[in-house]
Amino acid sequence: MNAEFKRYKDIVEDNIIGCLPEIDHKSEILYDSMKYSLTSGGKRIRSVLLLAAAELCGASFTEAIPYACAVEYIQTYSLIHDDHPCMDNDDYRRGKLTNHKVFGDGMAMLAGDGLLSSAYEVMTKDMLLYLDDPEKLNRRVRAIYELSKGTGVRGMVAGQVADLESEHKDVSPDMLAFIHMNKTAAFIKSSVMAGAYIGGADSDVLRRFSVYGESLGLAFQIIDDIQDVIGTKESRGKDVGGDAEAEKATYPALFGIEKSKEYAQELLDKARNAIDFFKGKAESLFFVIDYLEQQIKD
Repeated sequence: MNAEFKRYKDIVEDNIIGCLPEIDHKSEILYDSMKYSLTSGGKRIRSVLLLAAAELCGASFTEAIPYACAVEYIQTYSLIHDDHPCMDNDDYRRGKLTNHKVFGDGMAMLAGDGLLSSAYEVMTKDMLLYLDDPEKLNRRVRAIYELSKGTGVRGMVAGQVADLESEHKDVSPDMLAFIHMNKTAAFIKSSVMAGAYIGGADSDVLRRFSVYGESLGLAFQIIDDIQDVIGTKESRGKDVGGDAEAEKATYPALFGIEKSKEYAQELLDKARNAIDFFKGKAESLFFVIDYLEQQIKD
């Protein structure tokens, strides 16, 4: 792992529980369920990208910590809900039993709800520190707006809806692109953009990060779908072959493995070109590209 990426990842790990709002002991089971999934591992790619973008654009990483942790709360909520029997019906996540297998369907659903609401409580609490600094407050409003848009009904949730509706159906390339662009790419892009806004990025940098985040996010989902076909349970930390069993709309299903690899590589090249301007100063951003690239070269 790249040293800079590890530094940011360690920052997230060190703060991810401490940033959670206090929960009354009468609801302690909710805290246990939330903590179980939050601490079950994970690459922390979205939160690292947010921290890296913020620091690259001029903010200190400490300013961005609440937003990086919020990103992990949103990501973890989405995974808890995804794993439910009514969605992807997964028994394992990151090599451990999924939340609903440990705490039951109802508590797992509430843990996801709790994590989502905690994300916005943490971010808006941070905003209150900047009521006398309109410029920094404005940056944070924009960051939260980006994350809301990227993970809501015009982003991740919309993509998940289309994903569910497309199971067991023939889908067009346009619909497939819509699903993946929203289900995965929108959240990754919004994480990068949120960091850039916190750092006070100018319009050119915002444009570059937009291209980087969108291209990287789409490549991320395509490669994940490829690995569901050619990967192993050990390497993925969950069962493989679920996409084919559910007849999900994926690039490998529509175009085959080799063409999917070629398209993913094109997207990674596009992401790399978008941030070439930062060469030597954006190690974490380049590392994520290299990491994904390795998965289609092995």
